[in-house]
Amino acid sequence: MKEYDIKITETLEKTVTVKAESMEAAQAKVEEEYYNSEHILDSENFTGVDFSAEAEREIVQEQKEQLDVLLVKPGMYPQAVQIGGELEDLQKAVGGDIEAVYPYNEPVALIVNDEGKLNGSELNRALRDNEGQIYDIVAGDFLVVGLGEENFASLSPELMEKFEKEFHQPEMFVRMGRSIMALPLPDDKVKAADAPLKSESIPQKSSPDRDVL
Repeated sequence: MKEYDIKITETLEKTVTVKAESMEAAQAKVEEEYYNSEHILDSENFTGVDFSAEAEREIVQEQKEQLDVLLVKPGMYPQAVQIGGELEDLQKAVGGDIEAVYPYNEPVALIVNDEGKLNGSELNRALRDNEGQIYDIVAGDFLVVGLGEENFASLSPELMEKFEKEFHQPEMFVRMGRSIMALPLPDDKVKAADAPLKSESIPQKSSPDRDVL
């Protein structure tokens, strides 16, 4: 399909009678009266319409920017995916309003659900400091994205590989008194991509002081 510019020309005509010394003077007098709004043409003076094609163009579809990012879901291995870079695309990927956090020196951000911990989302991966101590836990699905000059960007192949290794093994979380431990989820309990979690793979509570969250 193409785009076309079509000119529509309507013709209005009106004859007025004036007294003058010559044809040229009569025409000049009517022109002056016309520009002084003494002669108004309206629909009663319509005499015809003409249509003419002016230009032809190919329609160029605007390509939506796609980002190569890492999607990390609870109980699953990370998945390299392509998503749109608009706000609604990021919100859809994590299931709600987003928050960007920057826990690494590399030019990456974690896009998380801003209310993941409040809405009961499943705990996903632990974030650790340089000494390996847990300082936070991400709840719900999250993305690892690159950083551009002004917006989020695709991950480079090197960063994609690095953070796939960083978050490769899904984790289960065990409460020990007031602290929480993150344990690797056994491979036979890892969910296939986009597959529902089987009930028998959900760890059960063992004691009041040792609860699997």
